[in-house]
Amino acid sequence: MRLEEYWGIGPKTAELLSGELGVERAVEAIESADTRTLTTAGLSRGRATRILRRASGAESMELLATRDTREVYKELLDLAEEYAVTPDAADRVRVLTPLPSKESMDERLDDVLSARDTWAALSEEKRDAVVDSFEGYDSGGDRAAVETAIALQAVGVSDGVFGPVAALDSDHLTSARAALAGLAGEGDGVGRGADEELDRLREQLGHVEDLAAGSAEVVEAVQDGAGRPSEFQDALARYVTDETGLARARVREAMPGEATDARDFVETALRELRSGLRADREQRESAVADRLEDDLEAARETVDAAVEAVGDLALSVSLARFAIAFDLVRPTLVEDRETVAVRDARNLTLADVDDPQPITYAVGDHTLDVQSPNAPPSGDRVAVLTGANSGGKTTLLETLCQVQLLAQMGLPVPAEAAEVGVVDTVVFHRRHASFNAGVLESTLRSVVPPLTGGDRALMLVDEFEAITEPGSAADLLHGLVTLTVDRGALGVFVTHLAADLEPLPETARTDGIFAEGLDPDLDLQVDYQPRFGTVGRSTPEFIVSRLVANASDPVERSGFETLAHAVGEEAVQRTLSDARWTDGDGG
Repeated sequence: MRLEEYWGIGPKTAELLSGELGVERAVEAIESADTRTLTTAGLSRGRATRILRRASGAESMELLATRDTREVYKELLDLAEEYAVTPDAADRVRVLTPLPSKESMDERLDDVLSARDTWAALSEEKRDAVVDSFEGYDSGGDRAAVETAIALQAVGVSDGVFGPVAALDSDHLTSARAALAGLAGEGDGVGRGADEELDRLREQLGHVEDLAAGSAEVVEAVQDGAGRPSEFQDALARYVTDETGLARARVREAMPGEATDARDFVETALRELRSGLRADREQRESAVADRLEDDLEAARETVDAAVEAVGDLALSVSLARFAIAFDLVRPTLVEDRETVAVRDARNLTLADVDDPQPITYAVGDHTLDVQSPNAPPSGDRVAVLTGANSGGKTTLLETLCQVQLLAQMGLPVPAEAAEVGVVDTVVFHRRHASFNAGVLESTLRSVVPPLTGGDRALMLVDEFEAITEPGSAADLLHGLVTLTVDRGALGVFVTHLAADLEPLPETARTDGIFAEGLDPDLDLQVDYQPRFGTVGRSTPEFIVSRLVANASDPVERSGFETLAHAVGEEAVQRTLSDARWTDGDGG
């Protein structure tokens, strides 16, 4: 296969990968979603991730129809990546894509939730031990995988997703670890610690080489007190034996029969010792390497299984930690009808907010059991969402987008319960404060084609009126709502123009979010739970009330009081009274 056949790989990238890896290895890295190999070859992490996403889920990536949908997708991956236990697991999280079928979504959900349940059942001590076991693990490394597998087996966890690692032959792992450690020496050599005799020969050779480098000092040390040749030979044998640990007989065997002087005698003896030790070392190293290779070959099946099992477990544990951190649950996936329905859903990007209000909402034909006096109706394919500024309307759209994408990626969702129909396209469009013809045209080009292409679409459009004139915006938005209904799609459209959209198509409704006043600190109080079938209550009087209460300059206060008359002085006074705020005149 040619590298250029993969999305995002042009001639220059293909030349880089083939030059660094070879075509066969590069193809293998792409097919196995091996980010590390591609980045080591010279690709940026972002580029490698984009290539691998398209290689593993090109068709399913079409689900992400707009820039804002893709941003939500990336935000979800960023959150999940924070819980990765290895760099390899983080890379594998980054290349998770939407899945092509309900069956594949259910299969991944089974795996992730099994891992979540297993992880949740572990004690905190064992969780820490498992995470510690992954320290130093690196993708693609046989030795790291084997050592991690041994460490995980020592933790003593064998249930659920830990089963494949627990089932690995421990004797083979131990043998393989020793072999891999031994074969990990510099160059092609055998590493230290693999064989005692080899280590001894290396140490002795090192001492002899040190003596040979300082032969003059050796001569000086040996000559002291040695008057005759025999005494000099005895002294040299004792000195070399003491310094190197060699047998005295071997040192004597290396001494020359003749020499021109004492230094020549010493240098010749040390040269002979060095040559003999090098030969012994090489012979021993070759024999040890052959033995280690045989041991590794005997354990090869277990080593390969460890690489796969440890890599898969790292991903499973990472996703389990993500699911537990955000209290994610299994969505009910449906194919026979289109819906997105959630009970007590939470936006993942608000995880750091203290006590966020969960939301219950739905569009489409759902059967979700919602225990609420204001339960979302079933059957309405489109909702027009109205209400207070800062009332969480955009956050609700984003939450629905998160739930839809996570479900179609085969991942659990942030809700107490959810029912999600499988769609082909998610069109999420955030409010963009640009007011020109170019923005309007580009927006229409991104949101209309999914509706006219025959795909099952989920439309999540925020304040469409922000990009064109109010009168035209109402007409265009009404057209979008009508087109969404006519094409059998689902949609939630946030707007302040609800009155201008009447009458809505039969299967569309208007929902509202209500601001309820100011608290004693003059913070806006909002009921973020939409009320179905009603227009939301706006907030001008609340904002003006806060400005009146906070105004310390009399002239400034007078100006805000003029605005209070415009929005309704009685409403402003009532708001201030409810917030228990009074001015110096008792107002």
